[in-house]
Amino acid sequence: MGFCFDKMVNERIAFLFPGQGSQYVGMGRDFYEGSRIAAEMFEEANEILGFNLSSLCFHGPEEILRLTENTQPAIFIVSVIIFEILKEKGIIPCISAGHSLGEYSALYAAGSLNFSEGIHLVRLRGRFMQEAVPVGKGAMAAVIGLGRELIEGICEKITGEGRNNDLVQPANYNSPEQIVIAGEKEAVERAVKITQDMGAKKVVMLSVSAPFHTKMMKPAEDRLSIELDTINFKELIFPVITNVDAKAIKNGDEARMALKRQVSNPVRWAESMKLMIDSGVEIVIEVGPGKVLSGLLKRFAVNGANLIKKDMRCLHVEDMKSLEKTLKELRVQELGS
Repeated sequence: MGFCFDKMVNERIAFLFPGQGSQYVGMGRDFYEGSRIAAEMFEEANEILGFNLSSLCFHGPEEILRLTENTQPAIFIVSVIIFEILKEKGIIPCISAGHSLGEYSALYAAGSLNFSEGIHLVRLRGRFMQEAVPVGKGAMAAVIGLGRELIEGICEKITGEGRNNDLVQPANYNSPEQIVIAGEKEAVERAVKITQDMGAKKVVMLSVSAPFHTKMMKPAEDRLSIELDTINFKELIFPVITNVDAKAIKNGDEARMALKRQVSNPVRWAESMKLMIDSGVEIVIEVGPGKVLSGLLKRFAVNGANLIKKDMRCLHVEDMKSLEKTLKELRVQELGS
């Protein structure tokens, strides 16, 4: 079975859209300089947001780009610009998923959300999430090499102790090997110590400004829900696997509800990737800055057994160089089918 670049949907291809943490100064600049579509979309975003987002993406400073309410629209615009460039080349996936913020990019790609709605929503989402918890009160940490049940048990024990600053819970089930925990700073630090004592291979405190995807984000969820209810989410051209349920959807109302619930609930990324792998796709392309998601997928293993089929290709597009490399890989795949 082959695929053609002029088909509307490529049955062998899945797209992944990155979330917060993948940003870097300089992202999107060569697309802006080399693509009319990219230049027009950056200019439109600047006008919608009322500040120079393109300059922030291209020149920083990094500490301002890293602020959640800036990071989210910055990653969104770079991701959807790359999608539009791939679409112009005739490359449309049969299924998609986005990590946290990336779910907005996936819904844009699937035709459920338009550009002006998307860029406006992610700016507000970032602001609401930042304002939900005072800076310094929350924390997040990635735990690598400790089982899901053990980590959940540690979080439940600490949270159930009833002390002040005691909330900690899984926030991102990124892979069978990596789970991110989040919550009150003191509770996260206690959980980190216990996971280390229990033999975690590696534990890393994350440089983030809020405990995302926890109950502490409920005020942000409530505020964002009001905004989401003003948007008419259209039926999806292709399915998007939601973070909150790890389920493929094509209904606009389901998309809206999933975006509401994901703010204060864990990202079930490992289950989402298992569903995507089981759907039979043969090529996965990470669409946006960085290579976090394609890197996770390449190492997707349970009990040391890699679940990725030997012939599955994990590619990424974040700049002109990686675009050219990916297009070349796809042409080789097509000729070899």
